[in-house]
Amino acid sequence: MTPPPQGASTDRRTLLRLLGLGAAATAGGAALTGCSKEAGSSGSATRSDAIRAVLPAHRPADLLKPDIPGEGPIPDGYLGYPRQLVDAVTEQPGRGGGTIRSMSPWWGPTPPTLGNNSYLAAVNAKLGVDVSPSLQDGTTYADKLNAMLGARDVPDLLSVPNWEVDKVARFSDAVRALFEDLTDHLRGDAAAKYPYLAALPTGAWEYSVWGGRLAAVPFPTDGPFAWALFQRRDLVVKAGLAAPTSPAELHELGRELTDPAKGVWAFGSVFDMVQQFYGCQQTWRRKPGGGLEHKFENPAYRAALEFTAKLFADGLVHPDTVASKGADEKQLFKAGKIIMFQDGLGAWQGVQGEQSKVLPSFDMQPVPVFGASGGPAVIWGSEKPIFFTFLRKGLGADRVDELLRVLNWCAAPFGSREFELREYGVEGKHFTRAADGSPLPTDLGRKELGAQYTHIGGRVPVKVRSGDTPNFVRDYLDYYRKNIGLMEKDLFAGIKLELPANWSKLLQPTEDKIRDILRGRRPIGDLDGVAKEFLASGGEEGRAFFEKALADNGR
Repeated sequence: MTPPPQGASTDRRTLLRLLGLGAAATAGGAALTGCSKEAGSSGSATRSDAIRAVLPAHRPADLLKPDIPGEGPIPDGYLGYPRQLVDAVTEQPGRGGGTIRSMSPWWGPTPPTLGNNSYLAAVNAKLGVDVSPSLQDGTTYADKLNAMLGARDVPDLLSVPNWEVDKVARFSDAVRALFEDLTDHLRGDAAAKYPYLAALPTGAWEYSVWGGRLAAVPFPTDGPFAWALFQRRDLVVKAGLAAPTSPAELHELGRELTDPAKGVWAFGSVFDMVQQFYGCQQTWRRKPGGGLEHKFENPAYRAALEFTAKLFADGLVHPDTVASKGADEKQLFKAGKIIMFQDGLGAWQGVQGEQSKVLPSFDMQPVPVFGASGGPAVIWGSEKPIFFTFLRKGLGADRVDELLRVLNWCAAPFGSREFELREYGVEGKHFTRAADGSPLPTDLGRKELGAQYTHIGGRVPVKVRSGDTPNFVRDYLDYYRKNIGLMEKDLFAGIKLELPANWSKLLQPTEDKIRDILRGRRPIGDLDGVAKEFLASGGEEGRAFFEKALADNGR
């Protein structure tokens, strides 16, 4: 039910290769509340024409012709690394302001901080102003945000993951109380002053509007699919097995691959992908007679729940996944302790590149998408950004301009020296070059880089071949091209939704109840009661809200 981290990765080497707030301000700058939505917030929907009126005028800024041009939301692909780079930013962004504090999520060992990190020193020297990044554990990021917003002590630049926003108490009030209104700085042709922000996709900017005003800089997704079901294809082939083409074959494959005596289980988390195999919508779909149907009302959801619960009941899911909300499934996957798990596609290249050095035969591949019971699969996705970067309110026009100039530098595109420095650091120190010229991280690079500048600045997404992942770009783009026709239509594209309190406060508790059913702690039959309670406690209010948003926009 909660939008997953689309394209967000939990791996140290994602960088370009990509993907909440638990408290918010009350109106008028009053004290910030706790993490549940407050009663009385009925939500709002900003019309698509009002959103278009405040967006930056899009100005493409591609420096290199792609080898595999993107189509729609699919990014461009490059099969080689350029031998000659260009300077994309010729004027130093810094304007003599003080140190810029930033905070963003990170899923990996925490890099050294400013003063003890040569990568930060090198980038800050180019910026002409010091950025002091605070990287917080992505798995507990909402807790840090809760405390920060409750204290009303936000940094100059704050990166917020999209998948947490809908859980925020009166988030639009928090935006107005704590963060800068960027509309006059970036609306229309004003964005030309920051050309690489103006180059970000319009579809990403549309989600960055709150209360009819432009409030954040987006970090665009590098592919619209929410999830893929990844397999250790090297281990599947070694076992003499083939990829499944039906739920029954997936279950049988799980039985063949699971060997508790050797510490191996077939599956980690897979429920979101199973729902898609069964053709279930992510949240809402239109009913033939009019109105909206929630996924709980779709028989495909129950079928997916029953199938996944059977995987748990049959002992095919790793015990760490069974026992917790947040098993480190990526590490289990790398170690061959689980053979299949769902993750954002942004995780793919980083994991493949790292592990191919440890095990040359390592082969991470998505399981080909299949439908259940003769019906087509449905793939969840949208152009919603992975992160939003907010600027602290009250900094003054000159400081806002300096911060936007820094973010513009951070958004410099592929083919530029700025891109290389941001993504890989300094040659000979943080990376070396493969024979084809592509950067290969050194141990120092792995230690010091944590997407400190990438996640705050946005960037036009691309996929780039590297020496450690020679087949990745073609594999990635082929997967998208084969399946893009299955992607669920976003009924609310271009409409900014600020969700009702009673809807948002239901999301996490209901997810917890479904998790208990999946793990066998509650019977399958409890789904009817969970669904009834959900609809009575805010789901029907949500349905009315979403239906009205569509009607108001003539849809």
